[in-house]
Amino acid sequence: MSAPSTHLGNVGQNSWTSHVKGTVALGVPLVGAQLAHMAINTTDVIFVGWLGTTELASVVLATQMFFIVFIFGTGFSAAVVPLVAYALGQNDQVGVRRSVRMGLWIVLAYGVVTAPILWFSGPILLSLGQAPDVAALAQGYLRIAQWAIFPALGLMAIRSFVTGLEKGGIVLYVTIGMFLLNAILAYALIFGHFGAPALGLNGAAVAAVVANFMGFLVAVGYIQTQPRMRSFEMFVRFWRPDWGMLREILMLGLPISFTILAETSLFAAASLLMGMIGKEVLAAHGIALQLASIAFMIPLGLAQVATVRVGLAYGRSDMMGVRRAAVSVLLVSLGFSIFGSTLFAIMPRELGGLFLDTRQAEAQSVLDYAVALIVIAGVFQLADGLQAVAAGLLRGLKDTTVPMILALIAYWPIGFACAWIFAFPLGYGGPGVWFGFVTGLVAAAALLCGRFYLLVRRRSA
Repeated sequence: MSAPSTHLGNVGQNSWTSHVKGTVALGVPLVGAQLAHMAINTTDVIFVGWLGTTELASVVLATQMFFIVFIFGTGFSAAVVPLVAYALGQNDQVGVRRSVRMGLWIVLAYGVVTAPILWFSGPILLSLGQAPDVAALAQGYLRIAQWAIFPALGLMAIRSFVTGLEKGGIVLYVTIGMFLLNAILAYALIFGHFGAPALGLNGAAVAAVVANFMGFLVAVGYIQTQPRMRSFEMFVRFWRPDWGMLREILMLGLPISFTILAETSLFAAASLLMGMIGKEVLAAHGIALQLASIAFMIPLGLAQVATVRVGLAYGRSDMMGVRRAAVSVLLVSLGFSIFGSTLFAIMPRELGGLFLDTRQAEAQSVLDYAVALIVIAGVFQLADGLQAVAAGLLRGLKDTTVPMILALIAYWPIGFACAWIFAFPLGYGGPGVWFGFVTGLVAAAALLCGRFYLLVRRRSA
């Protein structure tokens, strides 16, 4: 047991003002980091969209496939956050080191295990009914981009450490640096500017790999040079296993991974449904999905805030702090969701036009279709933000298995079934798929919020 931690400035302060300030102080850099991280992918989609509809459809499928593999792995790094927060709440420095170190072990091993999925993505996409030219381009992209899995997941594990210490600023700075580096490299390598070869879609993949490796190296350098973080001796005897902690991360992380996968695979399956309707519909869906994903970065960042602040309060057995931290994060998230929904409703054409070269023949029909989907995306932001933050709150209480079950029920038996029924038997097409999203997300929000309320009541008693 280490000496009492001094990184918390609000221990014992449970006023609503202190909780809202704490939420905003940690939330701003984490939300900014999420937006900057999403901007990396968004930049690639915009640049590739200028190449043509086939290339845009290919990058939509490729990035969705990469994202599914990546996001499942982030469940293990997400499990590190409540463990770090709980250990800090108990002033247990050794526990912090053990959880981060074994988290790095797991995500690196995960990258090795999942590499064949991305390498052989072409046959997988063909078997799922995608066009041969689209599948071939997507596979070429993924055979390069797969190398970004290792630094990307390693960075997420280190991010869990610094987030638990409520040092969100470095996360933001590193991610902005990655965004700028990726944007410059992608622009050069996709189109052949600045004397670089014009690699098209593959240029975006090369840029992503380089940006992720640089971000990981900078993050490692930071925790090794800051006195407070260096005191945890994160990489001393890194090769020595801690089987108990490794098992705990797996037990917490696997349900988180499946919970995340339940939602992301729903959107990936929707991309396959859109591909079955037509190439232009898939491209329009990709635009709307990209915009919705950008907006989702705000509640996703706040969900991490929820995990940290609830985990810290729970670690010091402060149930009033748990309740007030939860309400504060939910209110902040709701405010951002309302703003985003309004923006999507009043500016759908302007937002969609950012992703297309409107001088191309197919671009206008793609944009017309995308406008309706963007408006619907604005509607479900409210439910999406609520369910994301609720999941973060439950992780702060180290509750992941039951939320996984609830999410699976909400996203698939409810969400996907409604998407298919609305799109095909009822004949609403692409908008029907998105109405199915709304149904599943509303169900998830209700179930997860209800679960958190019951757990807090039970543990307070």
